[in-house]
Amino acid sequence: MRKFPNALVIMLGFILFVSILTYLLPKGEYQRIENPDLSYVTVVPDSYREIEAEPLKIGQILLSIPEGIIGRAELIALILLLGGAFYVVDKTGAFRDGIHYITEKLTGKESTALAVISLLFTTGGALNGLQEEIIAMTPVLLFFAHRLGYNALVAVGISYGSAVVGSSFSPMNPFAVGMAQKTAELPLFSGSVYRIIILVLAYILWTGLIIRYANNNKVEKLKEESDEKHKMKARNIVILMLTALAFIIVIYGLLILDWGFNEMSAEFFVLGIIAGLVGGLGFNGTAEAYISGFKEMTFAAIIMGLANSITLILKQGLIIDTIIYELFTPLQYFPKSFAAVSMLVAQAILHFPVPSYSAQAIMTMPILAPLSDLVGISRQVCVLAYQYGAVMMDMIIPTNGALMAIISVAGISFNKWLGFALKLTLIMLALGALAVIVGIYIGY
Repeated sequence: MRKFPNALVIMLGFILFVSILTYLLPKGEYQRIENPDLSYVTVVPDSYREIEAEPLKIGQILLSIPEGIIGRAELIALILLLGGAFYVVDKTGAFRDGIHYITEKLTGKESTALAVISLLFTTGGALNGLQEEIIAMTPVLLFFAHRLGYNALVAVGISYGSAVVGSSFSPMNPFAVGMAQKTAELPLFSGSVYRIIILVLAYILWTGLIIRYANNNKVEKLKEESDEKHKMKARNIVILMLTALAFIIVIYGLLILDWGFNEMSAEFFVLGIIAGLVGGLGFNGTAEAYISGFKEMTFAAIIMGLANSITLILKQGLIIDTIIYELFTPLQYFPKSFAAVSMLVAQAILHFPVPSYSAQAIMTMPILAPLSDLVGISRQVCVLAYQYGAVMMDMIIPTNGALMAIISVAGISFNKWLGFALKLTLIMLALGALAVIVGIYIGY
């Protein structure tokens, strides 16, 4: 039996696929202007036109691979430095010591543990679109899940999956809701009460689905020779407290200080050095642990770059605007509820070739906002359709570098992950569609 293609093969396959599309689809573009109220270029509604242009040359397509990696340099630096820091912390034994202690206390309360983990990651997704940071946490999450008697799918579903749910149903994710509301000319983070209600329902539904799967698919708990009761080492407690503090500082930096990837990278680099020294690794031991961490994260970093190459080809091939035009223009002829749900579905489809949901907001909301006015749908509902449709698809699209990197680190093939996550994702999209319809009828 042939093995299912791994993440690298899938990414290269998509690069080939979108390259072929640039030869098949008509080329077109919207006019774009520099909006003085925003810090980026926005699309001019109703300005789409087909254009004559030469197809991409083979050399341009090949160059998109290194260019895509270079274009994600800041994110790749974060993955390497965060991964290195986590590897150092793991090398000190702090993670294993902490997990050993926690799982010992949680014996018989495994479902409660999953609910708490899900709440933490849902909150992280809701606050700052937590995703790429989970790549470095994956080995620790796998160890935690195996200690509780759960498989790798549960480990990724309760962490990455919960983060995607939080990001999608968030009332304040700056990269989704914030970006979409700014481009739709709505007050920043307005309409939060309704979004919070739906977020709570989404958390309960997602967590319940994962716990049900986990309890129906238990595996033998990971045992260690040191399973007798023990007290945590003082230095490991200090390291874990420093790690927790680092994440608190990151959240503060993102929400208050307008931090980017570079600031996060610098902070976690310092965390790794301090953790190594506190953990007794010494300067050489800490450096060697960092090098090992870099090696572990290199593949994940390359996957993130290749995902960016797909978007580059679509833009350089001048077909991304054509896809947007064909997806959204027919919606003006639909009844309100059907048009709103169709917006959600169209955003979900568009997320395959545009795996960055912040970029998707910039591309689509200037078009959809006036379109929703024409149809009779509020712009808040239009934003709901975007965030539920686009962001939730991060759960299953193979063009999402973070997903592909995480399941690769977890040792899960994409077809196995899709078999696990597809039905769950469709259920969450159905909740989103229901929320959009209710939003219309309550005058949201």
